[in-house]
Amino acid sequence: MHGGKRGLVAPQNTFLENIVRRSSETSFLLGNAQIVEWPIVYSNDGFCKLSGYHRAEVMQKSSTCSFMYGELTDRKTIDKVRQTFDNYESNCFEVLLYKKNRTPVWLYMQVAPIRNENDKVVLFLCTFKDITVFKQPIEDETTKGWTKFARLTRALTTSRGTVQQLAPMNKTEVSHKPSRLAEALQLGSDILPQYKQEAPKTPPHIILHYCTFKTTWDWVILILTFYTAIMVPYNVSFKTKQNNLAWLVVDSVVDVIFLVDIVLNFHTTFVGPGGEVISDPKLIRMNYLKTWFVIDLLSCLPYDIINAFENVDEGLSSLFSSLKVVRLLRLGRVARKLDHYLEYGAAVLVLLVCVFGLVAHWLACIWYSIGDYEVIDEVTNTIKTDSWLYQLAISIGTPYRYNASGSGQWEGGPSKDTLYISSLYFTMTSLTTIGFGNIAPTTDGEKIFSVAMMMVGSLLYATIFGNVTTIFQQMYTNTNRYHEMLNNVRDFLKLYQVPKGLSERVMDYIVSTWAMSKGIDTEKVLSICPKDMRADICVHLNRQVFNEHPAFRLASDGCLRSLAVEFQTTHCAPGDLIFHAGESVDTLCFVVSGSLEVIQDDEVIAILGKGDVFGDVFWKETALAHACANVRALTYCDLHVIRRDALLKVLEFYTAFANSFSRNLILTCNLRKRIIFRKIADVKKEEEERRHQKNEVTLSIPVDHPVRKLFQKFKQQKEMRTQGSLQSDFERNQFQVEHQNPGTGTSLAPPPDPVRQQRDEEWGYVSQSVELLSEDGKNQEAEGGVPRGAGGSDNGGNDNGNGSGNEGGEDEKSALHKTDSCDSGITKSDLRIDRAGDSRSPMERSPMERSPFERTLLQNSLQEAKMELKGDIQTLSGRLSVLEAQVGEILRLLSEKSRQKAEKRDEGPF
Repeated sequence: MHGGKRGLVAPQNTFLENIVRRSSETSFLLGNAQIVEWPIVYSNDGFCKLSGYHRAEVMQKSSTCSFMYGELTDRKTIDKVRQTFDNYESNCFEVLLYKKNRTPVWLYMQVAPIRNENDKVVLFLCTFKDITVFKQPIEDETTKGWTKFARLTRALTTSRGTVQQLAPMNKTEVSHKPSRLAEALQLGSDILPQYKQEAPKTPPHIILHYCTFKTTWDWVILILTFYTAIMVPYNVSFKTKQNNLAWLVVDSVVDVIFLVDIVLNFHTTFVGPGGEVISDPKLIRMNYLKTWFVIDLLSCLPYDIINAFENVDEGLSSLFSSLKVVRLLRLGRVARKLDHYLEYGAAVLVLLVCVFGLVAHWLACIWYSIGDYEVIDEVTNTIKTDSWLYQLAISIGTPYRYNASGSGQWEGGPSKDTLYISSLYFTMTSLTTIGFGNIAPTTDGEKIFSVAMMMVGSLLYATIFGNVTTIFQQMYTNTNRYHEMLNNVRDFLKLYQVPKGLSERVMDYIVSTWAMSKGIDTEKVLSICPKDMRADICVHLNRQVFNEHPAFRLASDGCLRSLAVEFQTTHCAPGDLIFHAGESVDTLCFVVSGSLEVIQDDEVIAILGKGDVFGDVFWKETALAHACANVRALTYCDLHVIRRDALLKVLEFYTAFANSFSRNLILTCNLRKRIIFRKIADVKKEEEERRHQKNEVTLSIPVDHPVRKLFQKFKQQKEMRTQGSLQSDFERNQFQVEHQNPGTGTSLAPPPDPVRQQRDEEWGYVSQSVELLSEDGKNQEAEGGVPRGAGGSDNGGNDNGNGSGNEGGEDEKSALHKTDSCDSGITKSDLRIDRAGDSRSPMERSPMERSPFERTLLQNSLQEAKMELKGDIQTLSGRLSVLEAQVGEILRLLSEKSRQKAEKRDEGPF
């Protein structure tokens, strides 16, 4: 199985596991480095025990431990702690903090920044050590005498390692002066891993069991194992003393390679029972020593070197030759790594054929040993003519001869090669149930062995060649189902062109889930069991949740059984999202193993580990909650979840347990509540913007600029119009007075009007500016006083206030009417036509001459205003056109619908 071979090797964020494992005896907490006040996202049990706070109570509080400050806490140390956090530095402090019960305690605090794969500080690791016994104690009447002595003795006996690193402290020493404890408790660099996803790492001297080198090495060991399985029986049966130096060197090299393999096995990872990759050197050595070390060591002893000496006794040499059979224990290497080789389809067939040939080889060696033992009668020193060796020697023309003059032994006979080939031929024909009969057993021993060989051969032949498919289906049913599922998933991913990253996540999840469940369908198994047995099994499966959380301590057996049936076990792969922000929170989740992170607005607000609970307080809220954050798995996680409806149903039935449950269950992370925070980056950005605005030069137009004055007059136009009614009444009265006294030669001068004078002064510049922009661009003569065309004649200067007769009266009357009429008030002149020839009074303002630059500037301003108005008008025209088109379309659709309804109504009766 793929998962069984490699283990769980997907990239994981094992930061929390590494910190917990390496700091098992240390109190520490983790804070988010990217949020204002650096809120706590995780605290271990040691810190909770040291401070007296529950984990849920310290979550989202400041990592500076400001909630533990008191009146005796040094303010300078507080400032140093905040400065360390602000600058993302590593530092250590001795600070006096207060527990939850307001008991003061001296703590050695060390702050270390944690970086991610982008070298950005994302977390702060704060470790704490109780050093109260080494500081100047905070004494009262209850801590003196024997109580103080007992407390100091107990602390010294439990912290012997720390005492050895501390220098003696003088009691008169200042309390806030740092001691040598800061140097003694420095953290190593290996305890600060990065907060990122990474593949499982191994120590430098540890080899991964699935790496390319180890896979190649395993195939080499397999080949050498078969070599050993072939040569050892041959050398023992045919009694070949290793006089050949070449074969002796080869066998010695093989022995050395197997010795090297033993050394490598002490440094090779293996897959644990839960599918995890074990890379701890101590665990690797213990596992190998308990399993295959003794067998591998016995199979590697250099028997050939001892047997090669000439002066070795014949009996001792025979003993060592027989001990070579122990090397066949090397076949255990093939047995324990058979699942590795079965990953390859062609290798399965090759291995089966090799096994069949190997058994035939062993039986051939035994067949020759029996014939060699019985061919010569050692008692009478005669040869047995009924032995298959004698008959073979006669048939091939190499008979045995008795050397009476020499050694006095039988010599001759077939060569060893011929004997081995003939023996192998006989065993193969017997195993395959063919049996040609040219080599046949004749003695009793040969016949007994032949019968046994035929029985073994028939079973072996049927097993290997006849029922290969059946045997594999019976032995590897789950494996076949596993591979079938993998093939279906691969085909699905290929068919729908799922992206590579998502495909890898899917495959890794399936492999990890299979490694945990072994392909067993829990629901299917539970459905077979009766109700009572199913409840007992569920209680056993969820025993870790019930034993760890105090909320279940007062639950009765019946209540636990009802809850256990409703619990479901969920396995999550790294990167899986358990909750998405905005979706409904309808489950309560208990973390059994692994670690998760809670992300709100792209910031980590909490890291959840073993024993944590997250979800919503269903028993206190009536409506479903919307998740305010994402919950994502960092490692392979096992969650025990219960749905909202099922939990409320149980709590409603067990009222007494409901009160205890709601009081004792504390959520580590409540997804209903949104954490309010400000990012440090946003605060810095706002500060930079404020500094930039403060240093920016403000551009302003002078108060006396013509453009500013022009727009000020435009804004005041509405106010002037409200005052126009009063001025028109006054001029109407003045006209009546002048009309009643036309021949006096002098006109009655009206009393000075402050409102008129103010308006004339305010509008003087506008009137003159408009006159400058007129077509002729020229000013009238100072004596004329009225612009051309204002009085309807070019010689208006000849008229004076002393004119008589009807003509003078008509001119004066028309002049008065012309003066009173105006358009918008902008082009109205401040000179009256009836007083055009008179001298100006000191109250009247004379026209001011403007420079060409001011005229050009004013003209450009008016032209820009004209273009803006023109553009706005065009935009409005376009919008109106679109609106008209839409209204027309709506009317058309409405008319069509009304027409269709009318037609249906007309056709209805018919």
